[in-house]
Formats: sequence, structure tokens, C-alpha cells
Amino acid sequence: MFRLLCLLTVLGCGCPLDSGMLFPRETSSREVKELNGLWKFRADMSPNRNQGFERAWYKARLEESGPVVDMPVPASYNDITQDSSLRDFIGWVWYEREVLVPARWVAGDGTRLVLRVGSAHYRSVVWVNGVKVTEHEGGHLPFEAEIGSVVRGDPTACRITIAVNNTLTLETLPPGMIQHMDDRTKYPEGFFVQNINFDFFNYAGLHRSVLLYTTPGAYIDDVTVVTDFLDSTGFVKYKVWVQGASTFSMKVDLVDKDGRSVATSSEQAGVLKVADVKLWWPYLMHESPGYLYSLEVRLLAASEDVYTLPVGIRTVNVSSSQFLINNRPFYFHGVNKHEDYDVRGKGFDWPLVVKDFNLLKWLGANSFRTSHYPYAEEILQMCDRHGIVVIDECPGVGIKDIRSFGNASLKHHLFVMDELVRRDKNHPSVVMWSVANEPASEMPPAGLYFKTLIEHTKALDPTRPVTYVTSSNYGRDKGAPYVDVVCVNSYFSWYHDSGHLDVIGIQLNTQFDNWYSLYRKPIIQSEYGADAVAGLHSDPPMMFTEEYQKEVLRSYHSAFDQKRKQYVVGELIWNFADFMTAQGVTRVVGNKKGVFTRQRQPKAAAFLLKERYWALANETGRLPPWTKYPCSQ
Repeated sequence: MFRLLCLLTVLGCGCPLDSGMLFPRETSSREVKELNGLWKFRADMSPNRNQGFERAWYKARLEESGPVVDMPVPASYNDITQDSSLRDFIGWVWYEREVLVPARWVAGDGTRLVLRVGSAHYRSVVWVNGVKVTEHEGGHLPFEAEIGSVVRGDPTACRITIAVNNTLTLETLPPGMIQHMDDRTKYPEGFFVQNINFDFFNYAGLHRSVLLYTTPGAYIDDVTVVTDFLDSTGFVKYKVWVQGASTFSMKVDLVDKDGRSVATSSEQAGVLKVADVKLWWPYLMHESPGYLYSLEVRLLAASEDVYTLPVGIRTVNVSSSQFLINNRPFYFHGVNKHEDYDVRGKGFDWPLVVKDFNLLKWLGANSFRTSHYPYAEEILQMCDRHGIVVIDECPGVGIKDIRSFGNASLKHHLFVMDELVRRDKNHPSVVMWSVANEPASEMPPAGLYFKTLIEHTKALDPTRPVTYVTSSNYGRDKGAPYVDVVCVNSYFSWYHDSGHLDVIGIQLNTQFDNWYSLYRKPIIQSEYGADAVAGLHSDPPMMFTEEYQKEVLRSYHSAFDQKRKQYVVGELIWNFADFMTAQGVTRVVGNKKGVFTRQRQPKAAAFLLKERYWALANETGRLPPWTKYPCSQ
């Protein structure tokens, strides 16, 4: 009949995981307790980094087995102290927090008590009162465990111990390799380094909130929504998963921003029809971007459970030359980012998040890519509300060694995509999945690896296109035939033909023509840019000056303008802000390709980019009259 008919089987695909991963929200049936603040902390400095397990540090208070320091959560631990050995530490670190649990949470009335860790980089083991409750491999995504039975015996105390190990191997995501230096004429005994093939600092620790939350014994485990529209009627196809009850009743209510019910159902799965639908539009594409309904799900069993899910009604489609949101061509004019800032590293920080969104809107940016890992759920919620479009990228960065294309690596990569899609599937701001960044896709194993990975992701979510970001030569890329959109990174006149600005136009047009002639798919310039040290100037422009960064951008923009009316559908600057990297001779206290400094102050390129993005918005968007001129905000 129309696209909705093709979606009738979508919700049956699901993620092959044991349970849902709904974001914890307080409702009339659920309570949430943040465990952010100061935790006790110790790094295991033993030669094998395994003393904590050998001596069972989790069985008693951490301070009873040795010295501890205060460590804030959420935060990376690397830059918190003055200890240089901790900044570059590789191995197990231990966190501990004692929590008083409200008596009503463990009163034995069937209430579930769940411990949730938002992100722990990279491998984690969790104990409560000395009892192991869960373990998890992979940073950037949440994991949780039901702990009511452990706490119920002693409701006055809940001692949470979390061991976190940031070691990366050829089978982790991202991959890495430990190199032991055995030459005793050069290195002390036990000396080793963590080698990585990605250009950002390997920050570690508890990067996002740790929470306790409750649900009734019979509870809403997961909700999936798929949206569509025809003319002025919207469709919200939904399915609710329930745990803890075999018989129950349900009420589902879709509510608009004014609190009015626009559609209801008493079924566990169905389609809600919305008359005079208000679509979810990107920022600067419509005068009312980011419109969200609320899907209120009420489960009636032995007790009542209530969960509310924000819903944006919109569609995403891709043709051979266009990226379409709500059947209108969408042009990505945005940024790449990092979760990175002074002192806190990759730790979640609300003031920084709000500042970044203000800067994004000031720039006139309508989109960003979560380079090179999933960002905090709260950031995606902000994108939903503000209409910022997201390319959601998994941690598949730095896949350069042929051994990282093996079966074990692929199995883990598939599982990470399961976790990512399960977490982010309902966000209207997420319009595309990215399964990797700059892998060695010219290697023979890459073709089957990415074919399997992309087909798996499409099976998880047939409603969104899938890509990975390539820097390979167009004729040698083994995975590109399977993507829906070609995302290309290139740094002409920087890493290639350094200092020669006059080659950018020729090389960029050649790049676009070659990719499109081979694959006939829309192209996004997913990275481009140049380092600029804030305050460093030169005329004529020289590399690392603000003037050179501006000229690189101008040259790229001229080429974009030649192709964006054909098949180029986006441009994402590298990078939004300067960020920290490992120490090396090519980086002076981090990567300086940001148009903002690490402290979020603009370089000259930021003003150039702002003028361009507002001009693009005026040309391609649906703006109210008072914003129809460049640099209006």
C-alpha cells in the first residue's frame, strides 16, 4: 500500500539480546537514584595487574586492602590526579561506593532493584556486597543487573565494587595490541605499551552515570516504535515487551506536546493513527524542528508499571543521489565531535553538553556523527528535542590489522551493533548507522566481514540506512558495495600534498566522480580539515595557522558546491573542537583540527563555517522569515 506495509515485519526482527535497555525514567511506578559523586578508587599497579582478583578486593571495603583516593563519577580517571603513571595506566582499576537503599525498595513486595552502568571503558566486572552480579565487555554502551536478591538480606547497606580494565586487544572494539619491551638495556622489567590505531586518547573509567532504579515485578521490558506518514496522517507502529507476567492488560496512549491524547490502544502491539500529524523535522529544515509526542505505556498486572517514551514521527529514505527525511532532500551540514574536555576526559558533563548544543546551533549545524563511538543517551535525547540529525557510529575505529577481521572479532562486532541498535533504535534524530571508521577495507577479508556486519545491522533495523566511513581508494574498497551511503574521509593538502592548497579542488572532484561512477550511491564528505593552533597566524597562509585552516575549508567548500546539486549529500567538518590524543611527534597536546579550541573558544574557521552553514540553511531549509539570512544567531 505504501511504505508502512513494508514495516509490518520490522518489529519482529528485534535485537537478539536477552532483554531491553530502556533509558531509566522516573514514573509513577519507577524510581531512579543517581550514584554520581565521589567513589573510592585504586589502580592495580601490580606487575600482572591482577592482584585485585588474586586477593579478592571486592570481598571487603576497598580501603581495607590498601590505599584509596577519591575519584569522581562520571569522569575519566586519567587527568584527575597528579600521578603520571595513572594518566597512561593500562590495566585494572577499582571503584567502590557504599549506598543506602530505601527500605521500600527491598521490602519484599516484588519490586525489582536494578544497577545500571552507563559506560565503563573497556571491560568491567561488578560486585554488590561481595557478590558478583554482572560483567561486560565494551565501552560506550550501558549494561545492568538486577540486584534485589543481593541487597535484600541487608537493606541498610549496599557496597558496589566495579573493576574496569582499559586494555585493548586485536579482538576488542576498538582494537589495539599490547607490546612488551623485553630489551633490558633499554626498558625496565615488565615495561609494555598499549598500541592503538586511532587518533584520540584512550580515556578510561566510569564515563557515564551509575544508577539504581526500580520497577514492579511485572514490568515493561522494552518498547520499539517505527513511524511513517501519508499526507496528513501519521502512523506509529509499536510493540511492547513484558517480563514478569503471563497475563496482563495494557493501555497505550500517544500524547502531543500540549498533553492531549491523539491515539490510544489496549493492545501489546499495533499501529496508532495520528490525524493532522506534526512531523519531526531537523533543525533549520522547518520552523518547528524536533517535535516530539509521548508514548505512555501502562501495564496492568499484579501491580501497575508505567513508562513514557518520546516519539518523533518521521521517515528516512535514500535514493541513488539523495538522502531524504520526510520525503524531502536533506543536506548534512554539520560536524564530527568527541566526548572530550579538560580534566574530565570523556566523562559526561551537563554544562559541556548544553554549551556544545548552543555552539552547534550558533554554527547553523544541523547534524553530527558520533565519531568514533556511541555517545551518551542524554546527548541523543537533546538531539531529539533540538532536531539535530545524528549518524550513530559504533566503536569500530582503528581496524587496521588483518587479524581483527577474524571470526572472534566479527562475533564481538555483531554483538556491539546489537547493543547499539537496542539502545538507540527509538531516537528520531538517529538517521543512519555507521559500523566502522577508516578500517583497512582494502584487505581481502574486509568484503565478507562488512557484508555480514551490514546485512546484520539492516536486519536489526530495516528502517535506517547503514554505512561505514572509508578512506580507501575507491577501486580497492571491499565493503563499499554493501553500504547505502558512501562516507569518505580525505585530507588533501594536509596529509597529502602538504601545503599545496591548489590541488584540493582537482583531487576532491576526482574523488567524488570516481566513487559515484563505481557505486551510484549518495556521498557524504564525512571528514575534512586541517590543524590550526589558536592564535598562530601567517600571511600567506602556512600549515598550522588559522589562515591555512580557513583556506582549506574554502577550497573544499567550492568543490562541495559543484557536486551537492548532483549526488553529494553532506559535509561534516573534522572537527568540532580540539581534543586529546596520545603523545607523539605529530600532535602537540592533542589534535588541533577543531574549529573551536578544546575550551570551546572559536578559531577564525568557526566564523567561516557559520556563514556557510547559515547560507546553506537559507537555501535548503524551511526557515521562518526572521532567520532567513546568514549568521542570524
